[in-house]
Amino acid sequence: MTAIDKSILTALGDIVGPDRVLTDADSLLQYGRDWTRAIMPQAGAIVLPATIAQVQDVVRLAARESLPVVPSGGRTGLSAGAVACHNELVLVLDRLNAIEDFNPVDRTVRCGAGVITAQLQQFAQEQGLFYPVDFASSGSSQIGGNISTNAGGIKVIRYGMTRDWVAGLKLVTGTGELLDLNRGLVKNNAGYDLRQLVIGAEGTLGVVVEATLSLARPPENPAVMVLGVPDMASIMSLLGAFQDRIELSAFEFFSELALSKVVQHQGLQRPFATATPYYALLEFEQPDERAMETAMTLFEHCVEQGWALDGVVSQSVAQAESLWRLREDISETISRWTPYKNDISTVVSRVPDFLIEVEAVVSASYPEFEIVWFGHIGDGNVHLNVLKPEEMAMDEFQRRCGEVSKWVFEIVQRHGGSISAEHGVGLLKKEYLQYSRSALEIEIMRQVKRVFDPRGIMNPGKIFDA
Repeated sequence: MTAIDKSILTALGDIVGPDRVLTDADSLLQYGRDWTRAIMPQAGAIVLPATIAQVQDVVRLAARESLPVVPSGGRTGLSAGAVACHNELVLVLDRLNAIEDFNPVDRTVRCGAGVITAQLQQFAQEQGLFYPVDFASSGSSQIGGNISTNAGGIKVIRYGMTRDWVAGLKLVTGTGELLDLNRGLVKNNAGYDLRQLVIGAEGTLGVVVEATLSLARPPENPAVMVLGVPDMASIMSLLGAFQDRIELSAFEFFSELALSKVVQHQGLQRPFATATPYYALLEFEQPDERAMETAMTLFEHCVEQGWALDGVVSQSVAQAESLWRLREDISETISRWTPYKNDISTVVSRVPDFLIEVEAVVSASYPEFEIVWFGHIGDGNVHLNVLKPEEMAMDEFQRRCGEVSKWVFEIVQRHGGSISAEHGVGLLKKEYLQYSRSALEIEIMRQVKRVFDPRGIMNPGKIFDA
């Protein structure tokens, strides 16, 4: 792919303003990549529209010139879905950041694609409501990117994924047309729900420019409990015991290695003196005193069964936030080792056997590597992170991890799982897509993309090759 012609850059400047078209090296690097570091970005230019109409004009120009476009939000992705590496035009949505049309009756709010997740969460809180899609990158991820990747996070066990909170959205297709999908309706069976098709499409069908999002009542006095666990099978026993008696809003797990690195590098305290192979973090509401009494009874039962070796429960909001940091700070902490990430899942009932098989393959294949486990195990999703040794070249590290990934994905396939539970496919996982999707499914996806994006300009090369 050759560099973007100067006449096109001038035309882009006529649409958004010359100062909103960037070609300097720092901007190309900043906007051309996401949180992955395995692929070196090589963006052609950066454009920052301020309105939906400007986005449409930019895409129409790109379609006429057959110029590939990479939509860009908060760039917190972990599968290189927002990486521009072939002189693409990066369409940055930061300026579409208005929060409007809050409706207290419908409990909905209209957001531009560039609204930061934490900004929406704060707005909901100010209205006495709650936006429950939450994850470690909420301070920098954007709503458009969340929708394009169907972001999940730490509350999925109770609240579901991003798609469960999108009441409507607007999409600029690959021809520059604007689709207004579902318009906030709760019930709408008038044909295909194209909104759901767009959610999770990673920008390959068009640019999400606006969304109408649903809000919920806030959780009532949430408490956080961290339990030390001897093995992965016990984690699932804990989940079963607590789910039978308490409605959990989160059920997370992490390994001792994950905890030790967070404690060391983030200046946090261990939850208790006992070091155990794994830890489970549970969150639940306390509408009355009986909720905590039930939780403590369950904890004692789990200790008697040998499923829990030690534990702590929050006594204040500040302590609950500190306990959450033990889990939420893991990704930021281990990023310094440029981890090779596998974001895999299966149905919850198959998780114990699934994890035993995966752990056996990984332990045998990476005896000299540090392996960090964590994830949303309550919804069947685990994150496997292999840390790169400082002395090992990135190419060699990626090659070795890629070999074992195939064995891991064969296990995923046998268990009917997904190679990408919530991070998306992007560039990093597309060669493994066949482990989760049939050849017919992939071909239908290609046909759908051609309808929305007949010139093939929208985030080309992501998910699959056209």
